[in-house]
Amino acid sequence: MNQLRVWVLLILATLFWAGNYVFGKYVVAELTPVWITFSRWVLSLCILLPIAIFVEKPNWKKVRESWIPLLLLGLLGIIGYNIILYTALGYTSPTNAALISAVNPGFIVLFSVFMLKESLSKVQVVGLFISLIGALIIIIQGNLFGIFQMEYNRGDLLMIGAVIVWTFYSIIGKRISVPPITATAVSALLAMLVLAPFAFWEGLELTKVSSISIYGILYMFIFSSVCSFVFWNMSVRKIGASQAGVFLNLIPVFTALISLALGESILAEQILGGLLVFIGVYLTSGMLGNRAAHIKKKNEYSKGA
Repeated sequence: MNQLRVWVLLILATLFWAGNYVFGKYVVAELTPVWITFSRWVLSLCILLPIAIFVEKPNWKKVRESWIPLLLLGLLGIIGYNIILYTALGYTSPTNAALISAVNPGFIVLFSVFMLKESLSKVQVVGLFISLIGALIIIIQGNLFGIFQMEYNRGDLLMIGAVIVWTFYSIIGKRISVPPITATAVSALLAMLVLAPFAFWEGLELTKVSSISIYGILYMFIFSSVCSFVFWNMSVRKIGASQAGVFLNLIPVFTALISLALGESILAEQILGGLLVFIGVYLTSGMLGNRAAHIKKKNEYSKGA
């Protein structure tokens, strides 16, 4: 697979994930977060499980031995993150949700320092600080005095919670040796077994579900759950997680563009906060240091030649 094809797959993966924020805003008006999560992932399992079984062909003995961390992944990343995300979209805009979620890489680095004893450079500390300021600007809507007020958008605060939940999901995921698609499929299966009683207890009136919600669930199932994840993992295997991670910054951009196309306005504080988040993530993720090391190595090679 050549470099151009990898870039195309990564762009498509982030575009499809961005659509999840936009469609989620419409679907949550008719379906509860529990039913959005349940229906989306039950359908996704119909494709992810066969891919795991016939393509990745995992060692099922190791999978069974990892059932506890896989269950935790399901509770955090499949149930927790999605329910908090869709609940947040009932109160805030898709653009705000995507911009706040962009601080995720910074949070993962920060929590990895305390939980996995990973080191953090001065540049990464500065980057984390900048990205948090960007998220804060978005939450307080550019009003510096708003930080002293107790009235915040509930959806924005919920997205901070979603970021923290996804951070723990990512850290646990680092410690599991199960192949990625298999890990997602099995954790989703365990999560749906846990969520099923709550979904059926809550109930669903199909007569009140419009075609927009049905199309939204189908989109989330086909594109956000299956296509994005498969495209992402194909690309990561080719160029590595650090290079692929750069493309995650496209999610808020695509979300904003889709929202603009649907008539939503983009505010100045969203642009400013988003830029600070991107700059902070760029520094915190270590991409600046990796880039400098690459240039230095290239220069040394040129001198040696």
